[in-house]
Amino acid sequence: MSDESQIVVPPSFIALYLRPGRSKPSAPREEIAARHEFCEDLASALCEPATTRLWDLGVTEADVLERMQRGLESPGAVVSPAEARWVVRRLAEMLNWPAPADAPPPA
Repeated sequence: MSDESQIVVPPSFIALYLRPGRSKPSAPREEIAARHEFCEDLASALCEPATTRLWDLGVTEADVLERMQRGLESPGAVVSPAEARWVVRRLAEMLNWPAPADAPPPA
């Protein structure tokens, strides 16, 4: 990835790659940018299914987000558990739903 790339990876996503007490991410910039783009696309793709589940199941927004997170953290998932939490918080932000209680929405 060139330095001219216009992809801005938010600090909340970069933090997923910071080990405690370290300031340098554990993965190269290109990999982090690619993972961020994938997770951002995943959150966007989950907007319609999340809204549909809200109405079809008659559950709360928090219930939908919890179910989405469980699905993203299931065996064989395409994202890490930390990325799954980020995706769910980003999904809540995109839908203008309250963020899950464990953390604020991504910046």
